[in-house]
Amino acid sequence: MEGKQTIMRRSALAAVAAIGSVSLLLAGCSKADDNKDNPKAAGANAATKGVVNASDKKGGTVTYEMSDVPDSFDPGNTYYAYMYNFSRLYARPLMTFAPGPGQQGNKLVPDLAESKGVSSEGGKTWTYKLRSGLKYQDGTPITSKDVKYAVERSNFARDVLSLGPNYFQQFMKDGDKYKGPYKDKSAKGLSSIETPNDTTIVFHLNRAFQEFDYLVSAPQTAPVPQSKDDGVDYVKHIVSSGSYQFQSYQEGKQVVLVPNKNWDPKTDPLRKQMASKIVVNLKVNPDTIDKDLQSGDATVDLAGSGVQASTQAQLLNSADGKASTDNTYGGRLVYMAINTKVKPFDNVACRKAVQYAIDKVSVQTAEGGPIRGEIASTVLPPDITGYQKADAYATADSHGDIAKAKDQLKACGKTAINTNITARSDRPQEVDAATAIISSLKKVGINATLKQYPQGKYFTDYAGVPKFTEQQNIGLMMMQWGADWPSGYGFLQQILNGKAISQSGNTNLSQYDNSKVNDLLGQAIAEPDTAKRNALYAQIDQQTMNDAVLVPLTYFKVLLYRSPYATNVVSTAAFSGEYDYLNLGTTKK
Repeated sequence: MEGKQTIMRRSALAAVAAIGSVSLLLAGCSKADDNKDNPKAAGANAATKGVVNASDKKGGTVTYEMSDVPDSFDPGNTYYAYMYNFSRLYARPLMTFAPGPGQQGNKLVPDLAESKGVSSEGGKTWTYKLRSGLKYQDGTPITSKDVKYAVERSNFARDVLSLGPNYFQQFMKDGDKYKGPYKDKSAKGLSSIETPNDTTIVFHLNRAFQEFDYLVSAPQTAPVPQSKDDGVDYVKHIVSSGSYQFQSYQEGKQVVLVPNKNWDPKTDPLRKQMASKIVVNLKVNPDTIDKDLQSGDATVDLAGSGVQASTQAQLLNSADGKASTDNTYGGRLVYMAINTKVKPFDNVACRKAVQYAIDKVSVQTAEGGPIRGEIASTVLPPDITGYQKADAYATADSHGDIAKAKDQLKACGKTAINTNITARSDRPQEVDAATAIISSLKKVGINATLKQYPQGKYFTDYAGVPKFTEQQNIGLMMMQWGADWPSGYGFLQQILNGKAISQSGNTNLSQYDNSKVNDLLGQAIAEPDTAKRNALYAQIDQQTMNDAVLVPLTYFKVLLYRSPYATNVVSTAAFSGEYDYLNLGTTKK
């Protein structure tokens, strides 16, 4: 998941222990309450180790700010990690992740479902029971049919809702034949998803899927009443199943959420409904966001991408400032995709020339230095299962090797290449990294021109549209990726499997379609033995690097500023090191 972009890493204690530890902290004395007139920082990285300013005091407005706009607030049409995180406030999936610090946040727990899925047929059939007493914001009951419909609309109507992953489309029995609810005149829906009663849903897969519980943690399983759905416009009047509901939605400007009066805490052991209002302000200047966080005018940066370079220097050069930061790995990789469908990068030697040419130290510096990421050489980050240390294109101190790059260009039959490289215009560090790459490539005769596009449309209109990239001679694309769930499969599938390539909202930016890699991914997800599954993930990583379809740049680290006015602050591995948005509160009235 990018981010989703978005996109998530996990593994931890027992569910009861993870949830219970958070509950105890919430019930305890609140540092925020004790210091509300003169809030002080809890210490550097405090939120990666525990819940900071734990409090059960309700009220106030929690304000999110973002420099652009999300891909969508529709839980069935989003693929950024921060939106997976945020959407849980109003959209409850079958499973989710326990609100705990660091790796404790990787623990998968039931949400809309009353327990984990019951597997049969060797992992080809999965059954879930919903909790009793579930209601939408209007008081009508939530049923298993609403979950079935949510999956159908988000995965099988790709011409209408194209932004989320398409796992269900790939793995449901007869999923390749079903055209989605907007074209289904029978109104029966996909036959391989059964709802024998209002509280039971059964998924019949076309092959074994040992990590299916992780898949149903996606917001695509959050219920949607069919009578209220109008496709892409559903985002304007989303029906809440969570602790908050939409009060107003101004596209591209602001979103306001208020408590859902029909949310029943008896049906929900995870949510606390802390704030009396949640405001999301969009298209705010990144430097302004940093200032607002420090003044208390904002509670959190929605995108969770970290502070700007100037703010970073200011914070790290001050003892008090550094004490207000959380710096952690989030299972993310910053990389550059090489488009295998754009000549001459359909030739592996030309792709290898790019691999050798890049001075990764200059890229790391452009991103903000070691505190923002460790130099990378593999597809899988070190905190994702299946990672094995390797470097297929090692150069002296990671500064690149001009001679080897030129040798590969010669093998490709080229002395020079003209191409374009994309980056997101509202991500200054990504733009700076792309600029550093352009400088490296120029030294070997690869002339790349920077094309900047907005984050909110990056996948729908530009880098994620294969036809557009081919027409515009876009051979290189900046990318950041985090696992959809904490395993090699959750990280690799949507960026490497040929079946994941889509014509809009595409995340396999390289358009990589290698039958060996596709087969290995299939073998891995069907393998019940975890050690064997992880060995297959490492093999996929190695094959991908041999094919040189992406350039690993850095294993991303985020530097977040922790507002002293925020309560229940915890940095979770489940959502790329972001703060867990489920129970954030504030002492600022």
